[in-house]
Amino acid sequence: MPMDLSLKIDVVENISRKDFMEKYHKPQRPVIIKGLLDQQPAGKKWSLEWFKQYMGDDTIELYDNTVERHKWSTTTVPDIKMPFREYLDIISRDEPTDLRMFLANLYKLRPGLREDFSCPPFYKNILGKLGFMFLGGKDTVVRGHYDVDSSCVLLTQVFGDKRVILFAPEYTDLLYKVPYNTHSFVDVTNPDYEKFPGLHYVKGYDLILEPGDSVYMPAGYWHFITYLNGGMGVSHRMMAPNVGDWIKGGSFMGISIPFDKLMNKWFSMRWYAYNVGLLHRKVNRAIAKKRLTEKPVVSQTA
Repeated sequence: MPMDLSLKIDVVENISRKDFMEKYHKPQRPVIIKGLLDQQPAGKKWSLEWFKQYMGDDTIELYDNTVERHKWSTTTVPDIKMPFREYLDIISRDEPTDLRMFLANLYKLRPGLREDFSCPPFYKNILGKLGFMFLGGKDTVVRGHYDVDSSCVLLTQVFGDKRVILFAPEYTDLLYKVPYNTHSFVDVTNPDYEKFPGLHYVKGYDLILEPGDSVYMPAGYWHFITYLNGGMGVSHRMMAPNVGDWIKGGSFMGISIPFDKLMNKWFSMRWYAYNVGLLHRKVNRAIAKKRLTEKPVVSQTA
């Protein structure tokens, strides 16, 4: 029985701050906002060719999905540096690449970009100036994760298309979360149910994010992202409405992740093997609990 990706997500054209806060932020529900980028200058300016001309000579940092340490450790240290123009050439080709730009603060590198696409009015908040950019090429996969600071994320697609699969925090243990981290071992786009039987018990959203559109991902929501072609996205953040998420995010960033990095440095594969055993024990307990309360989900599209 396959996992259920048939949950329906609300889609809106425009939204006021009052409606956003009451319908989505306070209850922590995901939503797609259509055409959000087009409401600002970036919608008429930003393109792959425009970025080549505007900042093509700037040096940018990239992550390589083939590097083994990214599978079990928090991704913080880039693998490659190159001129932005060269990377834009790579992702413009109709061929796969493992190189991706992750959590890049191009607003800091080029402050003028903020004037083109600032934090949308309904999303204004204390973290609103923290705009980060993400780029990848055809078939580039972003490992499944939820954000380490447990903030809420508004992800806007600038160009290209992305497939985004979302799961609520309640399915964390069943998604094989790596201990002391916030990412998953599983590939939900090509699931191995024999190796990861917990996937039988999860329910999620499966959506395509098109240029100009945005998706609001509440705190702790898992997102599995695949670039369907060369593309770019921008994220804006907002603190979660629950104090518990603030504490969780601070604990992960200040305690769990530094501890994990230290253990990886000292014990390497022994620490990795320990974590693998620990996560499978947690998943087995979660499966046993699910079996006592409900049957495995069956996809409505199966």
